[in-house]
Amino acid sequence: MKLTVVIVSYNVRYYLEQCLGSLRRALRDIDAEVYVVDNHSKDDTVNNIHRYFPEVNLVESNHNLGFARANNIAIRQTDSEYVLLLNPDTLVGEKVIEECLAFMDGHPDAGALGVRMLDSYGNAAMESRRGLPTPMTAFYKMIGLCKRFPNSHRYGKYYMSYLSWDKPVEIEVVSGAFCMLRRTVLDKVGLLDEDFFMYGEDIDLSCRLLKAGFKNWYYPVDILHYKGESTQKSSFRYVHVFYEAMFIFFRKHYGNMTIFFSIPIRTAIIFKASMAAIALAWGRLRKTLGFYKGRERYPGYVFIGRDCAIKNCRRISKKLGLTARYFTADCNSMPEGHNAIKEICDIDTPTYIVYDINAYSYEDILRIFGRNPSKNLIIGTFNIRNNRIITFKEVLA
Repeated sequence: MKLTVVIVSYNVRYYLEQCLGSLRRALRDIDAEVYVVDNHSKDDTVNNIHRYFPEVNLVESNHNLGFARANNIAIRQTDSEYVLLLNPDTLVGEKVIEECLAFMDGHPDAGALGVRMLDSYGNAAMESRRGLPTPMTAFYKMIGLCKRFPNSHRYGKYYMSYLSWDKPVEIEVVSGAFCMLRRTVLDKVGLLDEDFFMYGEDIDLSCRLLKAGFKNWYYPVDILHYKGESTQKSSFRYVHVFYEAMFIFFRKHYGNMTIFFSIPIRTAIIFKASMAAIALAWGRLRKTLGFYKGRERYPGYVFIGRDCAIKNCRRISKKLGLTARYFTADCNSMPEGHNAIKEICDIDTPTYIVYDINAYSYEDILRIFGRNPSKNLIIGTFNIRNNRIITFKEVLA
């Protein structure tokens, strides 16, 4: 077996369904298998996979095992040459995995490989390339120097933002949202550290790979990462788990530092966690008391696809009262998608551009958005098989 794809899922049924649909296309000519480890979801994820994806190997946990342990369960059950850790709130282009495997085959010293992750507006996500959070790198990030001087090799190291987006480059940390790993390397350095429940395990593994003499790479092919649909980042639990992961990483890799250095770092982590918790509490209090920034503007919708898909989208829009426009097209008649329609490109209010995935490939959609990102135009998809519109905020049917 060439590749095992491992996805850990928790209450993201429809995003997982879209992810698995994109994998079907991407793995069509690859000797590969897919494992989903479900962390005791309550949204009928398990039955959905059995019904629509019978080829998937499903591990049905009766507890929430956390990200690291759930991944390890699947990895231990397989023996493929490569392992790909993939978030459920992603979709991959049709050629992405094929190109990544070719790169790994050609670079035997590569331990892990990450890709360019796009956000829902088509922007390259900074988390696609990161440096190890050494004490000084973390300090520069916390006090804002990383954001202020992104092209500095010293201050911008956290996101390695001085590197090119358009060619393969060595990086230090590969995101767990898409992390291709060589099996022989995992055999040498070990699997994900299960002390990390969620967050930080990708940084720890990347660090161990580098210490063992392997290289971590960034490769410029695109995936969409909704970044957050698989977690609830507006909760106190998120704050606790995230900053606890920072403490675990610090103790594991920098625990032998002198008190002179360790106390300020620990204090900084506690301070950041406290500020995050206070901001959450303040936001909830304002909402409870009825204080709002203003009425939220409802987004518009633009649907682009074949006649049958457009017909169904009109029905959904009518039922839900959406403000929408419709364009009958496909990748042959309008290869540049919405970029070819000036009246759409000039929109100055939040608008979902919803593509029929049978009229445009995932690769087409990501290329179209990545070529001309906009702060107002947001990626959406429509699948006529299940008649669902998926955006980073909602699923409509």
